[in-house]
Amino acid sequence: MASAVAHRAQCSRLVAARRAVRPFNRAPALRVRAEANPAAKAATPRASAAPSSEKVLNVTDENFEELVKSCDVPVLVDFWAPWCGPCRFIAPIIDDLATEYAGRLRVVKLDTDKSPKTASALGIRSIPTVMIFKKGEKMDAVIGAVPKATLVQTIEKFLNNP
Repeated sequence: MASAVAHRAQCSRLVAARRAVRPFNRAPALRVRAEANPAAKAATPRASAAPSSEKVLNVTDENFEELVKSCDVPVLVDFWAPWCGPCRFIAPIIDDLATEYAGRLRVVKLDTDKSPKTASALGIRSIPTVMIFKKGEKMDAVIGAVPKATLVQTIEKFLNNP
């Protein structure tokens, strides 16, 4: 019994010492190491959620009505932010969809940090959120980083239904 108490006390001291040396959030330590070693920083791939395909358009609060609501074809809108990891994860999927559905679907991205009015007006509370608009009306929304098959299924539902 005494050894169990002593063991717990020793573990508590070790945990306290570890917290003093290394905080729970390890990201700053990793960032410092990358900045100290330029070769490691250059080798670290950085995904970007910004449109990399010329088929994906950027929309803002000012041109949302023009590019989304008054479009003749269905529109897929990706609500994202540059700091959002899951947004960067689905960015290549969005680019692929823009290429696959070129001419049948318009694909746009709206940065929620730069265009908060539109995002709040549409009730965006979590990103990434992908919305489908048809004839200016919101038809469906997919929230979170989902597989490409889920987005394809959602798109097909509205492309094949007049």
